Amino acid sequence: MTTLKTRLQDDLTAAIRARDELRSSTLRLTITAITKEEVAGETARELSDAEVEKIIAREAKKRREAAEAFAEGGRAESAERERAEGVVLAEYLPKQLTDDELNTLVSEAVAEAKAAGAEGPRAMGAVMKIVNPKVAGRAEGGRVAAAVKRALAG
Repeated sequence: MTTLKTRLQDDLTAAIRARDELRSSTLRLTITAITKEEVAGETARELSDAEVEKIIAREAKKRREAAEAFAEGGRAESAERERAEGVVLAEYLPKQLTDDELNTLVSEAVAEAKAAGAEGPRAMGAVMKIVNPKVAGRAEGGRVAAAVKRALAG
């Protein structure tokens, strides 16, 4: 079993013992999503830590989007619950890049793409191919794309 999945299960057990309803329900849902991914397809398989991390990131993104939707719909209590679940999931994700760190990576990628002959707004795809592996889960795709657009426009 992967170390990240083991950590999630150990933390779930601790949360249940501590009667922490928010944490235990969030971890249960996340472990269920991981298990569903493991048995999807033709044969069951063990997920790597990187794959488990992607699932946790996907679950955290769902919480952020749900919180926004609840807030827009005037359901502040539900929005707050979703945000709290997102905070629990954030503990299991790598530290997110700051705007400065992201802009530095994007600037380097733009320079690399220009050296390869790609320039202007059409270079977006080339720059994204260079920057995405460097970012790898430490920044959301929309944030990265926005930073690349700003760098290419400016």
